[in-house]
Amino acid sequence: MSPATPRTRGARPPRPRSRKAAREQALAVDELLATAWPGARCELDFTTPLELLMATVLSAQTTDKRVNQVTPTLFARYPDAAAYAGARREELEEILKPLGFFRAKAASVQGIGAALVADHGGEVPASLDELVKLPGVGRKTANVVLGNAFGIPGITVDTHVGRLSRRLGWTREKDPVKVEKAIAELLPPEEWTMACHRLIFHGRRVCHSRRPACGACVLAELCPSYGEGETDPEKARALVAV
Repeated sequence: MSPATPRTRGARPPRPRSRKAAREQALAVDELLATAWPGARCELDFTTPLELLMATVLSAQTTDKRVNQVTPTLFARYPDAAAYAGARREELEEILKPLGFFRAKAASVQGIGAALVADHGGEVPASLDELVKLPGVGRKTANVVLGNAFGIPGITVDTHVGRLSRRLGWTREKDPVKVEKAIAELLPPEEWTMACHRLIFHGRRVCHSRRPACGACVLAELCPSYGEGETDPEKARALVAV
């Protein structure tokens, strides 16, 4: 990732005032992030829509890395929805124990398996409306599955996407549904899935919650929140996660 152009602390570009200017800024941000993070992707390992659905549900309140350590065993033991539905709860909980909240997560994946068998012939539906009817599945999880398993544009508003959307001046809202709507108005649908991956990559590695690495950020010239974090280039580079 290229270093940011040196700036004076507090010298922030203004928030875009018109809808046209906001869209132009959002597109420019997406282009810069595409260059900075060409390998941006869903960081959960999966091969089928069912695997991605279960991995995404399990990723709540833990890291993708931790989920990826557990799912090979899980996916081998439960290859389809019927296997989850008929799982012995104790065995399922034992596999999920390293993730924390394992009892609740076991109940969720078993409930999802049962609902898929009962209502969808054991298959994961490629519809937002149907996905959010599954137990424990909200819009964020549904959009992850739609965008990455089915190629249907979806906006995934996790903590990183929400934080960066506010810092970039795209919205002041904290409600994920309202943030999703704001992004949908700024970026074309064909960019939604990848734009969210890029924002997540950037949020995890550079635009941290507590101490963003402003001086090492490729978005410095576009970000109205520049200066909230470390602006010294050398110090900022030390904050970048690899």
